[in-house]
Amino acid sequence: MGIESSGLVASVAVAEDGVLLGEYTTNYKKTHSQTLLPMLDELKIMTELDLSSIDAIAISAGPGSFTGLRIGSATAKGLGLALDKPLVEVPTLEGLAYNLYGCHGLICPIMDARRNQVYTGIYEFVDDEGQTSVDGAREQKLVLQSVMAQTAMDIHELLKELERMDRRVIFLGDGVPVYGEVIRKECAVPFSFAPAHLNAQRAGSVVALGEVYYAQGRTISSDEHGPEYLRKSQAEREKEERAQGNAK
Repeated sequence: MGIESSGLVASVAVAEDGVLLGEYTTNYKKTHSQTLLPMLDELKIMTELDLSSIDAIAISAGPGSFTGLRIGSATAKGLGLALDKPLVEVPTLEGLAYNLYGCHGLICPIMDARRNQVYTGIYEFVDDEGQTSVDGAREQKLVLQSVMAQTAMDIHELLKELERMDRRVIFLGDGVPVYGEVIRKECAVPFSFAPAHLNAQRAGSVVALGEVYYAQGRTISSDEHGPEYLRKSQAEREKEERAQGNAK
């Protein structure tokens, strides 16, 4: 089972042995506290899922919206505790990049972090050395590799970093509508934007990548899980700014 609530999108999915059995995704105004549990219940009914049969819960672990991450985290932790199942933490930007499995070149997810900042990372798919042969044909397996680990940074600095890498890049994520014009004006390498059906976070990618990480033994208990915020919340920053102002 996969849960994604790191941004505007609310999404849940169920996969079994590499097959996506069901996915429920919305991207329309309502808060995740209103949507996630009803969506999970509907998915459970539609796929005739026995929750006790799942192996693990894959959760989009951040960065992203502080509120959205907390809601998703609480949902995953509650389910994990109630069902006695482990969690698989999937970094949000890795999950986003996994939308574009098999693409050539660099993949650069960007999420709007306000004030000209984006949550971002740079990724590519590379050949898995342990390729297998199926009926005499070569099955090419790819793994997601981090070229630049997920971070919060200025959009202009990101574009300079991509210029230094001098490779074709695909952008995706909710930062594209916000910074699309900046990218068009300043990006010095060949680039494109992912289409609408691949542009946003989705639990289908979280659960698919979660299956990979589960097979690698990358699980934690519900008690161990906590969202990866990457930076302080706006309220924390404003509190520090007020304190600094009073100290002057």
